[in-house]
Amino acid sequence: MIETGPRKTKERALLIGLEKQGVSKWDLRDSLDELRELANSAGAEVVDTVTQKLQKPTAPYYIGRGKAESIKDSCRDQQVTSVIFDDELSPAQGRNLENLFARKVLDRTQLILDIFAQRARSREGRLQIELAQLQYLLPRLTRMWHHLSRQTGGIGTRGPGETQLEVDRRRVQERIARLERELEAVRKTRAIQREGRKRRQWPVAAVVGYTNAGKSTLLNLLTGADVVTEDKLFATLDPTTRSFVLPNKQRVLLTDTVGFLRKLPHTLIESFKATLEEVREADLLLHVADLSHPRLDEQMAAVDAVTKELDAYGKQTLIVFNKIDNLPNRELAESYLKRFSGSVAISARTGEGVNDLVQALEHTLSSWRLRSRFRISATESALIAEIHRVGHVLELRYDDNDAVILAHVPPDLAQKLERYAEG
Repeated sequence: MIETGPRKTKERALLIGLEKQGVSKWDLRDSLDELRELANSAGAEVVDTVTQKLQKPTAPYYIGRGKAESIKDSCRDQQVTSVIFDDELSPAQGRNLENLFARKVLDRTQLILDIFAQRARSREGRLQIELAQLQYLLPRLTRMWHHLSRQTGGIGTRGPGETQLEVDRRRVQERIARLERELEAVRKTRAIQREGRKRRQWPVAAVVGYTNAGKSTLLNLLTGADVVTEDKLFATLDPTTRSFVLPNKQRVLLTDTVGFLRKLPHTLIESFKATLEEVREADLLLHVADLSHPRLDEQMAAVDAVTKELDAYGKQTLIVFNKIDNLPNRELAESYLKRFSGSVAISARTGEGVNDLVQALEHTLSSWRLRSRFRISATESALIAEIHRVGHVLELRYDDNDAVILAHVPPDLAQKLERYAEG
């Protein structure tokens, strides 16, 4: 499934969507627009889009047999090399469609997995995407074996490697088990790292949002981190954590995360749990939303759905409406700021509104600081230094041999200094 060389020509893709009962024509159009963007991100040229209205998918072909025959002719006439469905296909549907079309058939899940395989840079990211691909592959081994001779690489065929397609179910299961053990070790390492951050008494904010909403650009703006920022889906797969100091000296750890998406495959969420646990364990979520996107509400709902699946829904959240520089006027921004109390509107690209965001962060994280006065012997220099390091000293004076300090300090430190507290 891994390409062995650069692609000489783009794959010519035909997209297929089903207008099922309960799904509006507009929802289908938006979903197919996103599928087109996914296909482009994977390196395909979309030559046509076909839709059909059915109450529910058919068991043999997902679409009707007559429509499938019509698509077969279109594939021939338009020299289509890949047919991509907007929903996940069953193993039987995929097998039947490939037999009928005599062309590569992909579904939305397989396309997303392919993009992830392209974007993964770290060992952890590659482990997670391989696990997701093998879990997807396992029930489809029969189909893969049958069509191995026709496989020529390209979209949907990157990842674990062609040798994985030739192994039997037992060996694939063994590989899955090994990957799960390795990722469990990754999860334990991340848990240790989180405990270390907690001991430093710094709050952690996870930056979440729909893919391509501008999360990495925001992280770079606030922290000066050199995180990859590209105008494409899933540019960031590997979590990046950077430190940011607010004007009140409150240090915050900001963690960038993989972008969310409608119909994000459950197997992918399961495979990326080692990474996505950063969201669940964070003290605050920074939900970055693309204010200029025409389906903003649906994108925000999709992010909420994923945070629910991660048991992170309901966590303290600061909504950051990004890309105000792409708006023709500010009426839309004002409307959303009124709808979502405490939210801010910014441009991570130009820096506009960043001061409002910083003030909102200070206000949101104010519960992390307690205003206290301490009387500490001047000889306890290490303790005084710790207050300076993790707290915000408002006033310092010396009374005989004691240091009298008025400061904002984290709750853990306030508890540690309880016996030194005054008044």
